[in-house]
Amino acid sequence: MGTDPAGHGAPREDGGTGTLDTWTRWPSREALSSERVTRPRRLLSWLVRAVFISLLLWSTLFRGGVPGWGIALGLVAIVVCGASLVVFFRATLEQRLWLSLGSIVVVLAVGSAAHATGFDLPATVLWCAAAIMSMERLPLGAAVITAGTALGSFALVNEDPWPTTAAVTAGLALAGYVLRLDAEARGNAQQLLAQERAARAAEAESAALAERGRIAREIHDVLAHSLSAQLVHLEAARLLIEGDGDRQQILGRVVAARSMASEGLAETRQALSALRGEMTPVEDFLRELVVSDGASVAVAGERRALTAEASQAVRRVAQEALTNVRKHARGAKVTVLLEYGEGEVTLDVRDSGGSSGELAASGAGYGLLGMRERAELLGGSLEAGPEQEGFAVRLKVPG
Repeated sequence: MGTDPAGHGAPREDGGTGTLDTWTRWPSREALSSERVTRPRRLLSWLVRAVFISLLLWSTLFRGGVPGWGIALGLVAIVVCGASLVVFFRATLEQRLWLSLGSIVVVLAVGSAAHATGFDLPATVLWCAAAIMSMERLPLGAAVITAGTALGSFALVNEDPWPTTAAVTAGLALAGYVLRLDAEARGNAQQLLAQERAARAAEAESAALAERGRIAREIHDVLAHSLSAQLVHLEAARLLIEGDGDRQQILGRVVAARSMASEGLAETRQALSALRGEMTPVEDFLRELVVSDGASVAVAGERRALTAEASQAVRRVAQEALTNVRKHARGAKVTVLLEYGEGEVTLDVRDSGGSSGELAASGAGYGLLGMRERAELLGGSLEAGPEQEGFAVRLKVPG
């Protein structure tokens, strides 16, 4: 297969990029661009260009025996070369092969014309510069052909001994290839930096979404049951008032709603403390939680500090399970077991069964679903279902 329009290698069906791609692939745009180039490197680049232009101007203007029209023609040639090099740099950045080759051929042609008219130094400078820039910025196949033409022209007219000429020619080709490797390494570093920044941004966004989900679950777990129970009592109080019901019954409903509002506020404070990392030990929390239900709490295994997520999961599942007992098994005997195992913690809440209370219809019915989702997000599991007597909820989470 060939390359894509941007010049990057398209993978073959066998999973490789192929030898052909090595010769036709452009250096990356990051390698060809001057953006994010360090200040010392940029200064060095401008210094080399200044020396290059100075040599051309000096050899053209201060050479003796050249008529005025020859100097003017030389200046025109310098301007043409400068414009061609600007086009070459832009065309290679846009990875336009034919325009790049055309502009560098103009430079080679001007060098040949300069040599033919006796301007050997400008011709040498133009040929060597064209060879180095071709090796640095063109696809390797085109670069070898262009640099070979430029350095071959230099070698043919050079009057030094052939070992010296061969060494200089090889050195120039190697210098161009080293610049190419350096540019590609810089481009790869920029690509990796961009990928790392994108990964960090995605990670931050994912963490923000996860935190929003966690807060949403906390709000549901803390407020949903409290508010739904308050609504039941307040609705019952409204019906009693409209039906001229007993004052004590109305007062009882209002007091019950107030009590549940107080409990909801306390749970909200606990949730805020948990979100800040200020949590009481799980064992103490469970004992405080079951005081009003007369349930028993047992702890097995070697106690240890749990992660915030695991601790919150245990607390919320315990609250949900006891709320369901109040709704659906009023008067049942409840046992709570917290067991520390190897690499995990297990919470087991069981009741002996009982009659449904007046709060059985409250809530949206998402309690068990929310508990299971919380457990699975932590890599754990939750099992809930009827037993021979009563109902059982069993949570396992890493911790």
